[in-house]
Amino acid sequence: MKILFATPEFAPWIKTGGLGDVSGALPAALSALGHDVHVLIPAYDRFATLIDRRAVVDLPAADGWPAARITAAQQPGGVTLLLLECPELYGHGGGPYIDGGGQDHPHNARRFGFLAWVAARLAGPQSPWMAWQPDILHCHDWTVGLAPFYLWLAGQRTGQPVAASVMTVHNLAFQGVFPMADADMLRVPAQFRDIEGVEYWGQLSMLKAGLSFCDAITTVSPTYAREISTEALGMGLHGVLQARASHLHGILNGVDTAIWNPATDTLLPQNYSAASMGGKAVCKAALQREFGLTERADVLLLSLVGRLTPQKGIDLVVEALPWIVDQGAQLVVLGEGDRILQQALTAAAAAHPQQVSINIGFSESQAHRIEAGADAFLMPSRFEPCGLNQMYSQLYGTVPLVHATGGLADSVIDLSAGIDSATGVVMPQATTAALLMGLERLRSAFAERVVWQALQHNGMRSSFGWQDSARAYDALYRNLRPAVPVEKA
Repeated sequence: MKILFATPEFAPWIKTGGLGDVSGALPAALSALGHDVHVLIPAYDRFATLIDRRAVVDLPAADGWPAARITAAQQPGGVTLLLLECPELYGHGGGPYIDGGGQDHPHNARRFGFLAWVAARLAGPQSPWMAWQPDILHCHDWTVGLAPFYLWLAGQRTGQPVAASVMTVHNLAFQGVFPMADADMLRVPAQFRDIEGVEYWGQLSMLKAGLSFCDAITTVSPTYAREISTEALGMGLHGVLQARASHLHGILNGVDTAIWNPATDTLLPQNYSAASMGGKAVCKAALQREFGLTERADVLLLSLVGRLTPQKGIDLVVEALPWIVDQGAQLVVLGEGDRILQQALTAAAAAHPQQVSINIGFSESQAHRIEAGADAFLMPSRFEPCGLNQMYSQLYGTVPLVHATGGLADSVIDLSAGIDSATGVVMPQATTAALLMGLERLRSAFAERVVWQALQHNGMRSSFGWQDSARAYDALYRNLRPAVPVEKA
């Protein structure tokens, strides 16, 4: 099948989180199954170094949208990258969503409305590039949420077949909400500006448009698909998701095991595998030296990599710091986020420099060394659509402690399942009491060599590659076929 991905991120070129990893890895996995995958992304400034590309089509200014050009570049894994060149919208530095000053880009509605409009045109009945027309338009997060809506409108207007559309929700908390006054600029007809269309609490939600008009909705884990259909985690869109329950599918993300593999990882001081674990002790000692901690093999070394926010349960970790220090354990933290949480962790590191260390910011190489050198990884998130670090941890023999939510619940098997299958410790609630109980269970397991080695080996033998996820998407695509559109129910 011909599959068009529309996304704001594409690793390794540009990523802010898991969305970039998915957009970079899933197309290659689908290509390996025999599909022809093209990825449409804005031509941000950083793509200027990608000089080996060819012109595909020129897009003249139309319907209030600016002129642009699409160029193509071949990527590893048989994937074709389509760069939407429009310096007026994407040539201002910064990241995908922020400007050079670190603030939300003031024209994000227009920037991503245009990306969605172009994606829909390429997948519609009057494509400007007839040489390659997709069977499936796969849209990622709010930034291309209007694409299924534009595509549906094109089918209604012409009565001709259009590509089937898939909308993937990576995090429902980000919904692309803009003033309804932008509806004219975004070419949203007046009859779709109500609660049955794009309206969200008096404003316009790009994500709601995608959820309402796509042919299939996916999320990045089965449990998260169930959670976002509830009022508690539905972020105000649970009614839409409940109404479209038969179109909602949860497919667990994978990880790139060519990059995350302790046996071949070039960023580690020494490689190791489930069959030969000696290198992990070397990595632990090196990590303790790197972060200024006491170098001791018998101390439980805990770790945390990610955004320092309450959503990630970092406040619970702060409240558990006295237990960590009193038990003689160690904690390494890499990340940035909430200022108050950063200050609390920094104060703990200053008070206990041989037990607690924090690095504000992010380093890919440090993230790899932490996963390899730590004994355990803390991920007490209040909600987590999928999560990747708990998968990296298991592959590196680093036992995860997680809250039973989203992809964490789908990818970590609790110690209570027995040493033949358990891969970590799972907290039933995201509370300080539950975290302390989880830490105590973790400490007890660490003290039992046979139990700890079983947890490590079980995790390292887990299957978290993209192959299973790609096959699940393959099955979903095959149930969707371009067809002459009918009136939306």
